[in-house]
Amino acid sequence: MQYNKIIDQSITYIKDHINEELSAEKIANQVGYSTFHFCRIFSLVKGIPLMEYVRKYRLSTARIELTDNRKILDVALHYGFESASGFSKSFRQEFGYTPTSYKIRMADNDNAFVKNIRETLNPPKIVKKGAFKLAGYGMHTNMADNYSHQFAAYWDSCDESNLEEKLYEQLKPPKHGEVGVWLPYQNEGNAIYLFGVIVNDFSQVTSDMVVAEIPSATYAVFTTPPINNLATATTYEKDPLSVVIKETWRYIFTEWFDQNKYELDESHFPFEYYDERCHASENSIMEIYVPIKKA
Repeated sequence: MQYNKIIDQSITYIKDHINEELSAEKIANQVGYSTFHFCRIFSLVKGIPLMEYVRKYRLSTARIELTDNRKILDVALHYGFESASGFSKSFRQEFGYTPTSYKIRMADNDNAFVKNIRETLNPPKIVKKGAFKLAGYGMHTNMADNYSHQFAAYWDSCDESNLEEKLYEQLKPPKHGEVGVWLPYQNEGNAIYLFGVIVNDFSQVTSDMVVAEIPSATYAVFTTPPINNLATATTYEKDPLSVVIKETWRYIFTEWFDQNKYELDESHFPFEYYDERCHASENSIMEIYVPIKKA
């Protein structure tokens, strides 16, 4: 399935209705997707949460109109802000300048790394994986607002450095390996990022943990290109493994689906798998499991 086309359709809708009240549910309905799945796909493809994209586009469009010497209040009201001061506050928070002194930001997109992903990523393995039980810790979020900024490709937001040790000590899983999976929670746009281990049963689970039963599914399994993950705290501004994971996700939805006769099986959930191969080394890798079905 060509997810780029779906994203393009949603962006066209956003642009055509930018002066109106927009919600994640409304936008997802326009392209025929559930809010949960569409918000996740949008974040993976565009690298930004859906409603953050709407906010940024609204402010960027307003900025263009400011260059036409329109009054700040007129522009603010036109784009749904209740006052000039409220608009100015949002504008400054977004761009770092007031509306009257704003200068166009320099683009910081660098496609070199994406090209590297394209050149080095091996074709995925198509596998049938049986059902399994998962137990661990969960972080709540709203997929439309917080996905890409607060929760990166894996559990890099947790304050507890010994989280992995706690999981193994408490749950005593039969095999080493951690799983990260997004699960819907209550309302369509809400989700839990569950980071845990595969267990035989839930008998060792404590009250502060989250559990899930992942059903059997057919997956395209992508192994990320090897990355030097040694001494990342002092060598890199960003964790290189996290970066390569995000770019692999982006590649899957911007190129791989377009080139293959599969589409995302929305009745199942993609997940990330980490084992000893992703620990600090000169060739760190991990696996991304994407549930698929014939298009």
